Parts: sequence; C-alpha cells; structure tokens
Amino acid sequence: MAPIPGSGLAKGLAVTLRTMTRKTVTEQYPDVQPELPPRTRGVIGLFEENCTVCMLCARECPDWCIYIDSHKETVPPAAPGGRERSRNVLDRFAIDFSLCMYCGICIEVCPFDALFWSPEFEYAETDIHELTHERDKLREWMWTVPSPPALDPAAEEPKELAAARKTAEKLAATQAAQAAEAAEANQADPADQATPAEPNEPQAGES
Repeated sequence: MAPIPGSGLAKGLAVTLRTMTRKTVTEQYPDVQPELPPRTRGVIGLFEENCTVCMLCARECPDWCIYIDSHKETVPPAAPGGRERSRNVLDRFAIDFSLCMYCGICIEVCPFDALFWSPEFEYAETDIHELTHERDKLREWMWTVPSPPALDPAAEEPKELAAARKTAEKLAATQAAQAAEAAEANQADPADQATPAEPNEPQAGES
C-alpha cells in the first residue's frame, strides 16, 4: 500500500508540536553548575601524607599515565643502639589526564588510601601537554573529595574497631578491679582505724 502523500510531513509536524509543549532541558552551563552524583569520577586527588612510594599504582595503571620519582633517606634510630632505617621520600607524583581512561584501578590497588576520586571536572586546557598535573594540583583536588558514605547500621563492625573496643574494655575492667582492690585494702588496714585509749591504772598509794 502506497503511503499517503504528505504523511511524512504530518508526522514531522506532530513531533515538533509535542516538543514545543515540553519543558526545556537545556542546562545553562557554566552559569549554572550541574548537580553531580556524590561519587562522580572526575579527577584523582592525592593525599600525599599516605603515599609510601610503593609504585603499585604506577605498575597497575593500564595506560602508564602515572609518573613517580623518589629518593631514599636515612632515618636515625629511634632508641640509642638501634639500627638506622631508610625510607622513600616522594619527589614527584604526576598524572597525565590526556592518557587516563578513569578506570580507577590505581585507587583500588593503593594499600594506604593515598588516592581518591574527586567530582571536580573543570580542568580543560588549550594545550594537551598541560593536562599532566603534578602533585600540588592533585593535592588541591583532595579538598573536593566528598566524605565516605555512612556505614549500614546492620553491617558488621569492622575488625579494627572491634579489636580496639575490646582492648579498651579490657583495660577499663582491669583498672576498675585494681581500684576496687585498693579500696578494700584501705578499709582493712588496721593502721587507719582509731584504737580506743585504755584507762590509766591507779598507782600505788593512791586512794
């Protein structure tokens, strides 16, 4: 059956009329900032104090976009007669966001919680070479990292918190027992109790 002449035009006009009656969904960016989900994968922030230069994030990165430089320094012994130790000191931590594919593997494999997702996304540059951000910029993005979500009230208590709580309760019970024993000892000590004075016996020749 041949289509009715002008049916295509009628369908197009119907779509146009339906669209004209709907509310616009245009976002007036950058005048109006978008409401992003709290765990948006924007950029990667660096908490430098937690980094031990283990190089695990750089080795696991599939794009090889993480650059880390460090040096070793000698730490004096903590006590006299102890051994000197050496530790790694971070000199450079940079991420090339022109290569990064935002897979999050570096954040997942970091054993010391030094890398975090930040919802920050306004870091466009006119030169691709400027998309390699150093640790100073990565540290600034840490201030935009949202707080972790609250734990489920029905969830199991973390092992670290459970162990710390048990240790604190055991220490408090020991201190309470020691205080009770000290109080009982003070009550039973005869030196602390007043002894009654004996009456003076009459001397010879006294009536």
